[in-house]
Amino acid sequence: MTESFEDIPVRHDMQTVAFYNIENLFDLKNDKLTNDADFLPTSVKKWTPKRLDNKLRKIGYAISNIGRRETGKHPAIVGLAEVENDSVIKELIASKHLADCNYDWVHFDSLDERGIDVGLIYDRTVFKVLHAEPFTIALTDEDDTPDYTRDVLLVSGILDGEKVHVIVNHWSSRREGQKETEFKRLASSEKVSDIISALRLEDEHAKIIVIGDFNDNPNNDSIKRLVEGYDLFNPMETLRSFNRGTVKHKRQWFIFDQVLISTNFFKSTQEGFEFFKANIFDEDFLKLFKGPFKGSPFRTYVGKKYKGGYSDHFPVYAIFKK
Repeated sequence: MTESFEDIPVRHDMQTVAFYNIENLFDLKNDKLTNDADFLPTSVKKWTPKRLDNKLRKIGYAISNIGRRETGKHPAIVGLAEVENDSVIKELIASKHLADCNYDWVHFDSLDERGIDVGLIYDRTVFKVLHAEPFTIALTDEDDTPDYTRDVLLVSGILDGEKVHVIVNHWSSRREGQKETEFKRLASSEKVSDIISALRLEDEHAKIIVIGDFNDNPNNDSIKRLVEGYDLFNPMETLRSFNRGTVKHKRQWFIFDQVLISTNFFKSTQEGFEFFKANIFDEDFLKLFKGPFKGSPFRTYVGKKYKGGYSDHFPVYAIFKK
């Protein structure tokens, strides 16, 4: 399992920025403020210490190898989705495969009804956080009651000598139907637009990376509006095919997980980072290796049935080169 990542020379001129929806990383405690009852040792899912440890080890192994083939090292920055709180992030970065990666974290509790948030981990030897801020998405249901979803997270900092802004997202799902829920994702898209506008008002040359599980494909309006209206480039547009994506539903692949970048990452300067490549991290060890769903993400749970895998999503990443 580890052989293919060994003996790759470290590229000091490259850094990886990744995103991973890690599928319900909950702690073992009952939080009275959120709907986390499914993920307790006493629940039907039997979310036990052993299962949590297995999940942490596997997710840690996956993260430690994102971009390693190209750079010879772990990613500098990783956006995360579906973390319950900072305690599970702390456990994750202390786990077997990440303990030596010098990771620190950024996390804010959101009002999401399930209690799952976005977060960000970063190698503090190459990235210094200057500013971090959550942005709430104001949504209402048909009866005008508030509909709480995940915040959008902005983290600005210095990556290996250059200022960059990373915007982490986990937009509303399509569970009640794609069209029926589209307005929610468009609202999140608008919020990201506002954040980008504010960053550029402060610095017209701001280098911006937008990452997340958008629950929309690159060709959907919520993403296209961002790309076309805010001078972004979406390298994931060319990656979607009938047999490849980041998440699979009813035997169909989708690229819901994406990395968008401001186009000034293509401008060559002596000191600055340039965009090098982007990809889906869909290594074989993250996939089911047999059965009717062969090649799909190897999940932790399917419904209430424990499978002991990684996540129902593949990570995505972009590599930047000096």
